[in-house]
Amino acid sequence: MPPALATTDDLRPKATPPKPRPWWRSLLGAQESGLILVILFMMLALTLGGGTKPQRTIFPLAPGDTFTSTLVSGTSDTYTLAITRADGSTQNLQSSSRPREAGASDGTRSLSITRQVNAFLDPANLILVLKDASFIAVIAVGMTAVIILGGIDLSVGSIYALAAICGAVLLNAMQGQLVAATPTLPAHRSGWMPDASVFLAVPLGLMVCTLVGGLCGLANGSMVVGLRVHPFVITLGMMAALRGVTILIPKELMGEQSVGGFPPSYQDGFFRADIAGVQPVPIFFMLIVALVGWFILSRTVFGRRTYAIGGNETAARYAGVPVGRVKILVYTIVGALAGLSGAMYIGYFGAAETGAGGGYELQVIAATVIGGASLSGGRGTAIGAILGAILVRLIDSGMVILRIPQDYNQIVMGAAIILAVVVDQAKSGLSKGKRG
Repeated sequence: MPPALATTDDLRPKATPPKPRPWWRSLLGAQESGLILVILFMMLALTLGGGTKPQRTIFPLAPGDTFTSTLVSGTSDTYTLAITRADGSTQNLQSSSRPREAGASDGTRSLSITRQVNAFLDPANLILVLKDASFIAVIAVGMTAVIILGGIDLSVGSIYALAAICGAVLLNAMQGQLVAATPTLPAHRSGWMPDASVFLAVPLGLMVCTLVGGLCGLANGSMVVGLRVHPFVITLGMMAALRGVTILIPKELMGEQSVGGFPPSYQDGFFRADIAGVQPVPIFFMLIVALVGWFILSRTVFGRRTYAIGGNETAARYAGVPVGRVKILVYTIVGALAGLSGAMYIGYFGAAETGAGGGYELQVIAATVIGGASLSGGRGTAIGAILGAILVRLIDSGMVILRIPQDYNQIVMGAAIILAVVVDQAKSGLSKGKRG
């Protein structure tokens, strides 16, 4: 049999499959990579230029322990210290001031020394920056979804304060108190009623704060969708109204402007729990919210619908996306996250004030926009919101370390927002030019 003739397809050169993109290029091309580099650069600058600060450390001395301190020659404030333990071991230290020994009434002794540490690159300071960022970051994850929709929420600071006040009122009623016998309360049940346990105080505190915040967010979303009014106007009015309610509740119920007196189980037993010498519980909440937000926005139908509405609301509506329902749910979520942040706030600081959350609108929006969310809608990530919040707190920390007056804080935040929006517009213009 004669060989088959070659066809045109056989003569056409075969297309080679594209090479997979290296992982490092994908990492550098991610939306958050530039923000990570900025954060690392700021940390390096603050580490090198922030100077040092004194840190006091207390060492307990057991019976039989002795110590000797020697002034370093040529200096006036540096001492070398040697602690000889009762078992014969020796511990060598250095102090930037004369070590001081103190004794207690129970016969125990301790030795306090002062050492110079880096003002920024100190574990306690880094935890403090992340802790301060956590209150903003938790709300910023929800605000990112709102901005992806093409909306805005100016009431998050007031929701945060109202949820904190409501949660504080509940927790105040759960603290231990002396209960006297009454005709309806037998004598054997009177006396000191103990504080609520951590298994009761923490779930109830979180639930009340989150529920109050969620209801406020639900009201925002319902009015935005039902009244067809721009969310800027609705949330601006809610910001003022809820702030007034926040002032009235403690004033009418307790005659005070702040509410405290919580069960120790809620504060010291949970939100201020000491882990390895630090108190990182608010940071854990921030990380959990970031992971959940990332999963919802990038891996669920609800997340894809949110991006679709922000990209083109009319097209999304024609595609069968329930636009109104998604908007209401997104505003409810950001309200609930503001309430969760309020629960973290009262748990860490042990009180709620009527002025809590003042200016949080600016900081949350700054964190969201700096994190890569576009005010025109359709773009943003939960991880970017977290990084934006950390960058906002790094700016605050840097101003303190560099001894810049805090009066300039709002100016810097406003400038950061303007710069982020200008960069975003420039990137959008470049991408459109490439497509054209």
